[in-house]
Amino acid sequence: MADNWLKTTLLMAAILALFGVVGGLLGGRSGMLLALLFGGAMNVWAWWFSDQAVLRMYNAHPVDAHSAPELYQMVQELAHAAGLPMPRVYVIDEHQPNAFATGRDPEHAAVAATTGIMQMLSYRELRGVMAHELAHVRNRDTLISTISASLAGAISALANFAMFFGGSRDENRPNPVVAILIMILAPIAASLIQMAISRAREFGADAQGAAISGDPEALAMALQKIDHYARGLPMPTAEHHPETAQMMIINPLSGGQIASLFSTHPATEERVARLMQMARGGF
Repeated sequence: MADNWLKTTLLMAAILALFGVVGGLLGGRSGMLLALLFGGAMNVWAWWFSDQAVLRMYNAHPVDAHSAPELYQMVQELAHAAGLPMPRVYVIDEHQPNAFATGRDPEHAAVAATTGIMQMLSYRELRGVMAHELAHVRNRDTLISTISASLAGAISALANFAMFFGGSRDENRPNPVVAILIMILAPIAASLIQMAISRAREFGADAQGAAISGDPEALAMALQKIDHYARGLPMPTAEHHPETAQMMIINPLSGGQIASLFSTHPATEERVARLMQMARGGF
């Protein structure tokens, strides 16, 4: 837990410094000051509101014991078993089976599941997935993953701003510094996310989720199903916002260079093998 707080602090400081460097390149001291103010405001906003922004991005709608009784009661039972407050529960109208958790702390957490995952998984398998997401909440992984996604999106917006308002000396001759800046910003954003979010986080949530549900085999079967179906069912929002891919239980991106750039998930085969070993060992 302390490690996640340190990572979050370092990430936000790095983002603020990056904004300052970009502002200085584009507008000197005044540009640096404006960029630092903007970066500071973004950090504050991300801390308090990034979870809601991601939920809105995916058009997630809240459900309760009346609108989605099976899912809501499942999360309620698992949250009690994990010793957590009841999180908000959301459903995303997407065919791809996937799920994620968000929120700055367990008291302000939310879990979201796609309609695809609710249709394709058995009750037992879906229970394993929700236990995995609640493990992220208990570990406070949700804070750093949601902030990372929001700030990486801000970096992309800054790159676009630089592209169009980069201070070219001639309308037909863009400033070469701006062109170089744009080329390096995307890899920097990806590197910051990958530095902040370790693949070990998923292994940890798998193990703790299996312990919460008491059924590691169910989570293993769910991961295999999700991985299989997700490859053939694109998720448009994730494709347009690849910085959010690391929040999902399985990488939602269809493939290609962008998918590998933001590949923060360990191999599904290895995750399944570890869970099956837990099942055989009685954990």
